[in-house]
Amino acid sequence: MKTLWTCFLFAVIAICAGAPENQLPCDLRETSHGSVCVCNSTYCDYLEQPQLTDSSQIVVISSSKDGLRFKKTTGYITDGKPLTVEDKQFTDENFMAEAIVVDQQRAWLQLANIPQRLFINASTKTFRISVKREQRYQNVSIFGGAFTGTVSHLIKQLPEDLQVHVYKSYYHPDGIAYNTVRMSIGGSDFDMEPWAYNEWPRNDPQLSNFTSLDPRDLQKIEQLNRLKTVGQLDELKIMGAAWSAPPWMKSNDRWTGFGQLKSEYYQTWALYHLKFLELMRAKNMPIWAISTGNEPLNGVIGFFFVHFMSMGWTPWQQAIWLNDNLGPTIRNSGESKVLIFGNDDQRYTYPSWFRKMRSSRNNSLSFLDGLAVHWYWDELVGPQLIDQAHTEMPKKMILNTESCIGDKPWQTHGPELGSWQRGESYMRAYTQDLRHNFNGWLDWNLVLDEQGGPNYVKNYVDAPIIVNATSRGEIYKQPIFYAIGHFSKFLPPQSVRIETEIESQRNTFTQLSVVGFQRPDGSVALIIYNGQNLPVDVALNDSQRGAINLRLPPRSWHTVLYK
Repeated sequence: MKTLWTCFLFAVIAICAGAPENQLPCDLRETSHGSVCVCNSTYCDYLEQPQLTDSSQIVVISSSKDGLRFKKTTGYITDGKPLTVEDKQFTDENFMAEAIVVDQQRAWLQLANIPQRLFINASTKTFRISVKREQRYQNVSIFGGAFTGTVSHLIKQLPEDLQVHVYKSYYHPDGIAYNTVRMSIGGSDFDMEPWAYNEWPRNDPQLSNFTSLDPRDLQKIEQLNRLKTVGQLDELKIMGAAWSAPPWMKSNDRWTGFGQLKSEYYQTWALYHLKFLELMRAKNMPIWAISTGNEPLNGVIGFFFVHFMSMGWTPWQQAIWLNDNLGPTIRNSGESKVLIFGNDDQRYTYPSWFRKMRSSRNNSLSFLDGLAVHWYWDELVGPQLIDQAHTEMPKKMILNTESCIGDKPWQTHGPELGSWQRGESYMRAYTQDLRHNFNGWLDWNLVLDEQGGPNYVKNYVDAPIIVNATSRGEIYKQPIFYAIGHFSKFLPPQSVRIETEIESQRNTFTQLSVVGFQRPDGSVALIIYNGQNLPVDVALNDSQRGAINLRLPPRSWHTVLYK
């Protein structure tokens, strides 16, 4: 555990470097998979929102595999010099390159595990990126994560000071400035047991026992109020989604497996959602949006491998329920302004799911304000399906509403503490989605323990922050956390995507990507990812500011801010 003397030294270093008093560096700890930033009750790393003091200033915030975490580099566009982000000597035990030393326009790769060291002289490539502010696309307003039963359980176990660091790290402007949470209506796969409202009495269409919130939700409300206070949030957007109805409403009378909602309970299930909305508002915790149900195909085709709470829908069934029951019930109530998102399942279901809904009830899609997408199979299915859905429904919001890593059979089930590769997966995914009309992204669990749980089905995955549930004295910010933060922290609500293009030779494969935004104050934010094992030179050509030159280290990502 960090001593007070070490904390004092960190603060002195930050102040001597000209950093604001509340800008504190990462306490980096090496792990078997990479490195994490360690927080305890007395210390955690934060970065005050950078301010552009004049029109010629440029600020680059950088994170790298070698250990940079939100490092701030400042320069001026008018001085004509390349702005260089300094990194440590590059080492990677998972690659052949043992060290890279940059010398002007050349990079020397020093190879290990060969009897005699072999030096390869490789030119540092220059990538030209055009930025066209006049070409504007979607606004980006929503970033957040899920406050599951597991998250609530783990946070309750932490000392209060460490709870504050979790909330501040995610929701405060000096953290990564989330503004939204997703929570389940009833239980989810990340709970201590499956549960729903009105499990008893059975066969009760009036939901006579659903008159107050469950103690588990009351605990979440208490924690979310604390989160809002720590995060200095005037408004916290909450998105709700149900995993399953109580078993008596379902065709198989079970929490999981091949089972769908009985048609005689369609209106009861709509009323179930309305009661939850009303009870949450009564506790001064209004719901911003709901979905039509989490991963509806789990109870239709996914039951072979899904063993947690789920309820199946076909698109034709869901269209009937939405059009005849849920939509009118919500729109004709005091909760009429709550947004409704459709699908809440994988990208591969797009846009066919909505076409089939329309064929069942032509007016059903009019009740939808947005489209909800899950990340899990995106690497196998291209974003063109989302483009098609956007073309057919251009006025509806598109949100990624769930993502985590470690869920696939070929992946480590649970955290790979410090894995830069997993952070890179997030970086590529966020960049791709935001380049394809998404309005935001909600990640899965805010925190998990070292095993990737706990939960009732031992469904272990990774998370951006891992809690040491053994000592309860530390939390670990993963590279995933900083990958997300390079978007959420620097893109305030109503940021608008602008045209960015990498000018390179056709069919040339590079691991460089960029997505750009104009922020509400008129400044530009570019998120640039260099996935190569070499440093790169980047020549920006902004349609209003002209040339800006950067030198970026290997295996790194950056948020570039300028007016």
